[in-house]
Amino acid sequence: MKKIGILGSTGSIGTQTLQVINLFKQDFEIIYLTANNNVELLIKQSLQYKPKYVCIVNESKVKQLTEKLSNLNCKIISGRAGLLEIASCNEIDICVNALVGSSGMEPTVNSLKAGIDVALSNKESMVMAGEYINKLKYKNNCSIYPVDSEHSAIWQCLRGEDFQEIRKLILTGSGGPFLKRDLKSFEDITISEALNHPNWTMGKKITIDSATMMNKGLEVIEAKWLFEISPEKIDIIVHPQSIIHSMVEFIDGSIKAQLGTPNMKIPIQYALTYPKHFKSDWEELNLAKIGSLTFEKPNTKKFKCIELAYYAMNAGNSFSVVLNVANDNTVDAFLNQKIKFNDIAKLNELAMEKHPVSAVNDLETIEELTIWTENFIKERV
Repeated sequence: MKKIGILGSTGSIGTQTLQVINLFKQDFEIIYLTANNNVELLIKQSLQYKPKYVCIVNESKVKQLTEKLSNLNCKIISGRAGLLEIASCNEIDICVNALVGSSGMEPTVNSLKAGIDVALSNKESMVMAGEYINKLKYKNNCSIYPVDSEHSAIWQCLRGEDFQEIRKLILTGSGGPFLKRDLKSFEDITISEALNHPNWTMGKKITIDSATMMNKGLEVIEAKWLFEISPEKIDIIVHPQSIIHSMVEFIDGSIKAQLGTPNMKIPIQYALTYPKHFKSDWEELNLAKIGSLTFEKPNTKKFKCIELAYYAMNAGNSFSVVLNVANDNTVDAFLNQKIKFNDIAKLNELAMEKHPVSAVNDLETIEELTIWTENFIKERV
């Protein structure tokens, strides 16, 4: 039985992880659950799964959590410090990092420092600190299991293959809700329109990232570090049906692809059950019913964030950190009606242009860049 800890158990990936575990109760034990703010759902989950540790980051909710779990034999931890402490817990086999945004990076680091394998949904960890995290992974003999559908697809396609024979990794993306929308009308895009993804059901932040296609840009940077491959070998192709989740092309011209329904529980399950595929009851893929699969090049004039991500990846140093943090804050500003949709890319680019470029060799530098970028965006929204 594998012992599991879930960082961000009340979010989209966290709740779907628990749905997977429900299907294989005999194979997994929940050791800890954490939430940022949703104490009501955290209480419900804790009563159902009876974890040893429960963490709520919002300290104003501690009293409510303590009262409701008074009959449960668990230790309650709170605050950002509590989250970082629980991420270091070495009583588990796998930490599922389902946290959203830049705040998920340091917990990934703490889990790896503790020698724990990480099922990683938080792409920002690799975007901001990929080189540092890889060093920790090797130093502590840990593994990182990709949870993003695209990286899970590549991971599966590369099993048993010689990395020297890779010609390119091909990340697929649906193009989001605005694939066919005229760029001239982007400033009129509403929050509800941007949150209406045609294929996937996700949290608000990643859904907006899909609408700007920043999600795909960040995935390119993540792929560079996850698979330790040079940037020129990573491509993006738009695939509106979201059936092919990514592909690998080899030097002999052959291409391997991983297909499946657009269901995040499938890559979550594989990250938990690796190296085995467990029989599940998720909807099966019916290609005859789908009929056809289509592809097109991404329009980087319309989706500027893709271009920004490639620039950051190639420039190295502090550019990826600043882009990631800027995007966290501009998406939040858009969701709070402080800026227009097309301002997200504009402000992300401006932060990259104006930031103090520096080498990123430690967490202290990342923290300094994070503070600078947050202040820079805050002054402009």
